[in-house]
Amino acid sequence: MHERLVPSKVLRRSARGPRVGLWVVIVAVCLGAATSACAETERAVTEPVRLPAPEHEGPPLETVIRQRRSVRSFEGALTLGEVSQLLFAAQGVTDSIGRRSLHAAPSAGATYPFTVYAVANHVEGLDAGVYRYRPNAHALEPVHAGSVGSALRAAALGQQWVETAGLVVALVADYARTTGRYGERGRRYVHMEAGHISQNLYLQAVALGLGSVAVGAFDDDRAARVLGIESPRVLLYLHPVGRPAP
Repeated sequence: MHERLVPSKVLRRSARGPRVGLWVVIVAVCLGAATSACAETERAVTEPVRLPAPEHEGPPLETVIRQRRSVRSFEGALTLGEVSQLLFAAQGVTDSIGRRSLHAAPSAGATYPFTVYAVANHVEGLDAGVYRYRPNAHALEPVHAGSVGSALRAAALGQQWVETAGLVVALVADYARTTGRYGERGRRYVHMEAGHISQNLYLQAVALGLGSVAVGAFDDDRAARVLGIESPRVLLYLHPVGRPAP
């Protein structure tokens, strides 16, 4: 189990809001401890969560396709290994050409306009909160500490599976990455890529014995605030994934 993390973004904002107490605690710890202990405290605050290596073998694709269904009823928690596998299927690095990484889902011109966010609601060994997936490191970067399931459910027009799922994968687009090469038509390519990633998530969930559902109905501004997404990035998809309830 990893150490409890407080995201660096939260700390940078602490002096402007009610979280200023975090600075006081950290300063007090450092003043009263040895230099090595202070360094360890800083690492605990900012260090990404390294994910287990993904598996590369599973059930036959034909079987997974036949079994795929949208699932909206969940119970229990996911494991960190399952989270690792799901995020790898969404945007994990599968190869490289020179210095350019190639990812699990196809992308027009390998422009990769999506950043994948992971909302941990119920995951063994992972604190509840919002994380940003870093494909090259296969790691999670903390964005916001603490449960946001209830707030995200409200932003998603009350859809309860957004809160009861162990994990919600959020697909966040930066259109400029693709339109910079293909012009306005690049927006279509971004939307196509969202579908590619979504299907990967669906099929990987089935292969793990889990369930998922693609959610496109949410209040854009409210959901973006919950996840800490700022313009020009745009939230296009929420993908709750969990252990199906009987």
